[in-house]
Amino acid sequence: MSKEANVLFDAPGPRAQARNRILTAVSAVAVLAVIAALVWRLADKGQFEGQLWKPFIEWRVWDNLILPGLWNTLKAAAVASVLALLFGAVFGLARLSDHWWIRVPAGAIVEFFRAIPLLILIFLAFFLPNKISPVIAESPLGQLQRMSVDYFFSIFGVEINAGTITVPAFAAVVFGLVMYNGSVLAEVVRAGVLSVPKGQAEAAYSIGLRKNGVMRLVLLPQAVTAMMPAIVSQLVVLLKDTALGFIIAYAELLQAGFKQIPPNYNNNLIQAGLVVAVIYIAINMALSRVATWLEGRSRRSRKTSAKTMGTGTGAPPAPGMAAAGSATGAAT
Repeated sequence: MSKEANVLFDAPGPRAQARNRILTAVSAVAVLAVIAALVWRLADKGQFEGQLWKPFIEWRVWDNLILPGLWNTLKAAAVASVLALLFGAVFGLARLSDHWWIRVPAGAIVEFFRAIPLLILIFLAFFLPNKISPVIAESPLGQLQRMSVDYFFSIFGVEINAGTITVPAFAAVVFGLVMYNGSVLAEVVRAGVLSVPKGQAEAAYSIGLRKNGVMRLVLLPQAVTAMMPAIVSQLVVLLKDTALGFIIAYAELLQAGFKQIPPNYNNNLIQAGLVVAVIYIAINMALSRVATWLEGRSRRSRKTSAKTMGTGTGAPPAPGMAAAGSATGAAT
């Protein structure tokens, strides 16, 4: 069997190779035909006229619209990514707790926020506090509500005035992203830790480590490498989901590209969409490359060079040398 064969499939023979080449060529021709038809159709509708693309070579469009929208997208994604990772780590490990009073509530919270669509979470965060905060302000929890806003939520721009809470679009988007993606990351963390062979934990317990030390020193360092692809994929999803801020008028990249540029520049929706898509693709590819580099560095850092038995004291001699040494001792 050739080197191309694996456990599931045999290496293709001459006929299969010829058939695969034909199918590949036919598929390539079909894809090129679709692309050519699309380009021809766009050209027929005048979508390649210079006046439709001209805004994207003007600095004032980038300076006033695209770059501020990109900054708001990256800002929301960065804050939400950090908080979602913390949320996922805490609740993922909580679901592995031996105490039911920690494990059960953590599981309920994770499943609850995973089940709710992200768009609904953003709507709830944006509209609900304004409706219920006046009622809470008149209750015994009114002082706690004010202190929570003044000392914590205010860092996200949340304000309280006469007992009524106002949530900015940025805070609502970040809240929805953290709750949903953090719940998904919690499951990633739990699955990553459980994927480590049980022998690793048993060996750690055998040398006297407690569960906290086993988790922190043995299981998590190995699980991080296994979790990295899933974590990166979820962070890419998080970055793209910032576009849902468009619904509540958060001034992110998609909102700038589709709501502000086309009405002022000949309704160039297709051109704006292509430019925004290219920017999103570039950001996600950069994020994936950074994650691949971190994963490779993490794998290299865990490699250790084992010393041979003969380099230290107390190493057992080779069988031949042991016999020779015995004979020499007897002759002496």
